[in-house]
Amino acid sequence: MKQKKVLVTGSSGYLGSQTVAALAKRPDLQIVALDVREPATRLPGAIYEVADIRAPEIDGIIERNAPDVIVHLASIVTPGKNSNRAFEYDVDVNGTRNLLHGCVKHGVKRVIVSSSGAAYGYYADNPEWLVESDSIRGNDVFAYSCHKRLVEEMLQDYRQRHPELEQIVFRIGTILGPTVRNQITDLFEKPKILAIAGSDSPFVFVHDQDVVGAILHGIDSARVGIFNVAGDGKLTIFEIAQRLGKTCRVLPAGLIQAALWLLKKLNLTQYGPEQLDFLRYRPVLLNTRLKEEFGYIPKLTSAQVFELYRNARQNEK
Repeated sequence: MKQKKVLVTGSSGYLGSQTVAALAKRPDLQIVALDVREPATRLPGAIYEVADIRAPEIDGIIERNAPDVIVHLASIVTPGKNSNRAFEYDVDVNGTRNLLHGCVKHGVKRVIVSSSGAAYGYYADNPEWLVESDSIRGNDVFAYSCHKRLVEEMLQDYRQRHPELEQIVFRIGTILGPTVRNQITDLFEKPKILAIAGSDSPFVFVHDQDVVGAILHGIDSARVGIFNVAGDGKLTIFEIAQRLGKTCRVLPAGLIQAALWLLKKLNLTQYGPEQLDFLRYRPVLLNTRLKEEFGYIPKLTSAQVFELYRNARQNEK
């Protein structure tokens, strides 16, 4: 039986390393792991390529390995201290453009792209539950949200001009797992959980292994399209605090915005006043299409994956 070849970008990242590990267990798949840095460990049978997603070398890597499917996970999720907007745009947007050009040029059959619920944007008039037909309005003030919108607009253009390149676009909710560390989990680590007066700040969570499971399903399935990837249900910031055995510090929106402006100006926080809407107007993803049309059912609900995360954190203490 001929092996299907799958190339994974961002293969050394949190999600990328788990995806490569899962794919490597499949004897019917040949894995090519691509990242900007050398991997910490190399799995037997996998091919490793080191290159920047923006680099001209990407074209040669695609040509040389001739993947049937590319799983595109490379992006700037949590910027480093020395990061800047131009660099993040270059990686997220120009890097994706570079990859898609190589896909079309060398006849890649399918690309699976990790987008985000952030592509919908953080807006007061978002519906209670967002579905895939809702507009993507990623906020310009949030680099990650803006760039996910721009990448999705690019993908839409490619669907029209290059229908031969099949696309699966996953708009992923907040990923949780036993070892997740990001801007969201930083909020939960505080002695008191910050809440904004007048907002429940609802979160949808998805288990990291459910994201990996959806990717595997996308490699095997004939289905294409755009799908929200999230567990069933949601948790408000107050329910989250209760589950953590903590209380919420509820503050007026204007006070938080002013404090963030000052702290950012003094270089005392990584967050700016624009982060207010990041917490106040959470995009809440409905996963009906993922389950009914795509055929993947997440194993854990939002509440269940949060409990998994909470238990893992408590066991560390």
